Amino acid sequence: MSAKFEIKPTRNGQFCFHLKAGNGEIILASETYPHIEAAKNGIESVKKNSQDDALYERKTDKQGAPFFVLKAANQEIIGKSEMYSSSSAMENGIAAVKENAPGAPVVEVAEASA
Repeated sequence: MSAKFEIKPTRNGQFCFHLKAGNGEIILASETYPHIEAAKNGIESVKKNSQDDALYERKTDKQGAPFFVLKAANQEIIGKSEMYSSSSAMENGIAAVKENAPGAPVVEVAEASA
C-alpha cells in the first residue's frame, strides 16, 4: 500500500484530511475545513509546501512530547503531526511527509470522523 491523502467529513458537516503512510499510519492531520473544495486546496498546499524545511515548525507539548506543524508560505498551519516519543522520531515524521506528500493520491472517504 502506498501513501495517500484521505478526505473525510467530520461529524459537524465540515471536512478534514489525513496524509497516511503506506502502513496506514497518519503522518499529518489537517484542521477542519467548511467544505470539501477547501480541504482539497489544503492538500494542494501540503503537496506544494512539504518540501520546504523552513515551513516545518518543531514544537513540544506540555508534557515535553515533540511534534511538528507544517505551515503554508503565508504562515497558516496546514497540518499537524502526532506526538512523538523523541526528536529523532519527529524528524523521521517530517522526512515521511516530504517523501510521501508530493505524489500521494487523494481519496474521499464517506464516513465521518470525530
